[in-house]
Amino acid sequence: MAISKCFLAYLISSFLFISMIQAHEKIINTNEIGEYALGDVKIDCGAECSRRCSLSSRPNLCHRACGTCCARCNCVPPGTAGNDEVCPCWANQTTHGGRKKCP
Repeated sequence: MAISKCFLAYLISSFLFISMIQAHEKIINTNEIGEYALGDVKIDCGAECSRRCSLSSRPNLCHRACGTCCARCNCVPPGTAGNDEVCPCWANQTTHGGRKKCP
């Protein structure tokens, strides 16, 4: 009887341990907004920055800043302006003067 209780306790603790490991792996594989991270998949920064900077009054400056931010963050928010909440890394980039770096 004592052996079956020990075996049952071992079985339950093993199940809980495996569940905790799986939950931890899922947390590691998600980004700040709860979506699965792209991991090793790199986006095409040239195309994304062309789209983002299409309406800019200073396209060369926009492309240079966008390219830097895209390389660091591996994401470009949708649209031609705003939507920074989609990519928190993009929103947190600043210049030495404290202004927003990413267009």
